[in-house]
Amino acid sequence: MHIDPPETQMDYEAMFRGSLAELRGEGAYRVFADLERMVGAFPRAIYRRDGVAKVVTIWCSNDYLGMGENPQVLGAMHRALDRSGAGAGGTRNISGTSHAHVMLEAELAALHGKPAALLFNSGYASNWATLGTLGARLPNCVMFSDELNHASIIEGIRHSRCEVRIFKHNDVADLRAKLAAVEARVPKIVVFESVYSMDGDIAPISDICDVADAHGAMTYLDEVHAVGLYGHEGGGISELHGVRDRLTMIEGTLAKAFGVVGGYIAGSRDLCDFIRSFASGFIFSTALPPSVAAGALESIKLLRRDGRRRARHQNRVSLLRKKLDQAGIAHLENPSHIVPIMVGEPRLCKQMSDRLLDLHDIYVQPINYPTVPRGTERLRLTPTPQHTDEDIAKLVDALIEVRSSLVPTSQQGRVSRNGRPLTRTRSAHRTGSEHRKPSAETVEATV
Repeated sequence: MHIDPPETQMDYEAMFRGSLAELRGEGAYRVFADLERMVGAFPRAIYRRDGVAKVVTIWCSNDYLGMGENPQVLGAMHRALDRSGAGAGGTRNISGTSHAHVMLEAELAALHGKPAALLFNSGYASNWATLGTLGARLPNCVMFSDELNHASIIEGIRHSRCEVRIFKHNDVADLRAKLAAVEARVPKIVVFESVYSMDGDIAPISDICDVADAHGAMTYLDEVHAVGLYGHEGGGISELHGVRDRLTMIEGTLAKAFGVVGGYIAGSRDLCDFIRSFASGFIFSTALPPSVAAGALESIKLLRRDGRRRARHQNRVSLLRKKLDQAGIAHLENPSHIVPIMVGEPRLCKQMSDRLLDLHDIYVQPINYPTVPRGTERLRLTPTPQHTDEDIAKLVDALIEVRSSLVPTSQQGRVSRNGRPLTRTRSAHRTGSEHRKPSAETVEATV
């Protein structure tokens, strides 16, 4: 029997096209660069577009130490691949736990000075699954989340359906006031990051722990942009500041400084077992391939016993900042390895990125909404130990040329009262909508 479609049937494809057209109109549409990394040549890569290939220098990689091409890491992965095959063969519960997973979790626990650790397939998954499970399973739980927390944290808390109270970024007094407003017997978790990935600023971990302890709250620290990079053994900012024992949970990634892929949490045995037993995002996911676990294990061991890569990394960051200052190129001052060049307008940000790539063979992805709020668009530079003095000089010269070609002279190098480049707003913790108002200092774009 033939049934005529309803006259008011939804045109789904038109809706998709309309949303994408709106994104393009805002200058926020994302274009992926076709890049082929080359072992032994990092930070060089082959860039392909319209049938043409050329070698470019990457200045925005999250492979912060270049461990993704380390011969010992690759050797460990090759041996595991030859020994165990391509995949894990199942979830961790059903035939998917290999000895490499067991060894890696033990190494991660030792790295953070915790009794146990638990692997996930990504840093996003570890935040989403852990926070979603804790918020849902702890009766009447209230989470206190920094307003600049990562999307995976925001979505994990949202997924839990627990009550959430957003505290001002790195504002201990605001956190204290919000904690004091909740009854002592109510389960509470303070969720924050050590290094914030877009602005590069660092949380006052010890002060936050003081406030959390005073109000009986657990602490959950995301060290994704710090593990491998800070501390004597690469345990992150919490190791560097000697406060890792004060944290209930530490979350990290294998995909940045360690150069592989995956995420994890570290904490008490009971806590990790609780997440292992109740987190659907862990239970129903196929395990990481044994070769990936073996590579991550080797990378962590190398970085724990040898700090020379970290020292070289910091040297490169310092040199880049010095050269940018000498050239009068404004960048956000922060104590981390992340060097944001603020632009403040999506189309200009894309034009600058395109010009760097087309004319100077330098790849820096424009960072636009929703990664950062509208008005805070930027070029986010991440120096690595493999970037040479010549690479840095070429980048700075290229930025000077791009600035002179695209940025009005009146907006070059202007900074706000606190030493930051002028922008419309900084960042926003979004739980369904952008609920923060622009700062009083947020005005206009600069480079």
